[in-house]
Amino acid sequence: MTDSTPNATRRRVLFGGATGLGLLAGCLSDDDGNGDTTDTGGNGGNGSSSGNDDGDGGSDGDVSGEEYDVGYDEHQTIVSASAFPDELRIYAVQTGWSNWDAVMENFEAEYGVALYDAQGSSGEALQDARSNAGNPTHSAFNGGYSFALEAMNDGLTTAYKPANWDAVPDELKTNNGHVTATRQMTTAVTYRADVYEERGLDAPETWEDLKHPDIAQDLAFTPPHTANGLASALSVNNAYGGSVSNLDPLIEYHEEIHEHGADFRRNIEGDVTSGEISTVVEYDYSGLNMKYNVDEIDESQLEVAILTGPNGEDGAMNVPYGYALLENAPNPEAAKLFMDYVLTLEGQEVFFDAFVRPIRADELDQPAEFPDQADYDAAEFALDQEELVENQEAIQQEITERTPLQGAQ
Repeated sequence: MTDSTPNATRRRVLFGGATGLGLLAGCLSDDDGNGDTTDTGGNGGNGSSSGNDDGDGGSDGDVSGEEYDVGYDEHQTIVSASAFPDELRIYAVQTGWSNWDAVMENFEAEYGVALYDAQGSSGEALQDARSNAGNPTHSAFNGGYSFALEAMNDGLTTAYKPANWDAVPDELKTNNGHVTATRQMTTAVTYRADVYEERGLDAPETWEDLKHPDIAQDLAFTPPHTANGLASALSVNNAYGGSVSNLDPLIEYHEEIHEHGADFRRNIEGDVTSGEISTVVEYDYSGLNMKYNVDEIDESQLEVAILTGPNGEDGAMNVPYGYALLENAPNPEAAKLFMDYVLTLEGQEVFFDAFVRPIRADELDQPAEFPDQADYDAAEFALDQEELVENQEAIQQEITERTPLQGAQ
């Protein structure tokens, strides 16, 4: 991958211009320099274009006459830049989350199409898509994989297999081509190492450790209506023997930490960097990106831990994220091209730049800054996504109604 972006982070490449993590949620090519883009990692559309190119592998600023091969297998087709909008709207493609900043910037530089900054969580995106089903305002759904499956089950999506669809694991895409995973994250705990040292606290290793009054006093979770918050809740629940049909262990855990001040919060980067809270339950991506890519805090002040249950139970849920083309939505041609781009090795590596694990991670070099793989192996688990979809709304409602922690709404 040629790194041509002008803004460098403390790690090595751009994260975009965001200053916040945007926890409201919170999608291969080798350019040979002549304007034809090919990918050795999958079959189907190769992203090649016809038209004029200035020979440096980027757009010459006038792509209105260009055409692009997109799609995989039976979904291969040609789209024309003449049909592209000035701005493309795809749910939850937003600054401050999953390094979409860089993806958006790179896509616009290559194809001349800007992305609307679609701030919002997966749950909020799904609700908006449902509300506008008769007259869609966005071209594609992007968000937690289970939320995309809900959109499919609601009849909101249509079939489209992006180029490199075959490189995505079978369990992380639907056979009908409606939903395709693009990346995945794992529930983790990010904590202020300097504050822990001041308080004489050891690094947390299990969820039991977070019950310590000096940790729970300023411990925060993200709300359960987000994919992030739902995964955090289910990680705790699983660590203490719960299931999608039994949330009692989670509620009991909340009752214990509530006594000392733990709560739910949104957009918490500022609270962490200022020291208002010392511990937050979120994704590994969020903590690692804050540690290495956010200037407001020194990387030595933050650590990221993958936790097990008190007796070594799996306590770190792996969560796939993906997208789906929306039925009868505007600008399907540009949306298809964007969906293809996200699954190129170039697009996938941009996720790794901010410590989001891309769905094609096995084909790329993982950044050394991630926690030890042994920690993931000891704690990570995944739920069947179809089973999660069947229970998701009921789980979110039950948590909201039963938890004593403030801020669950």
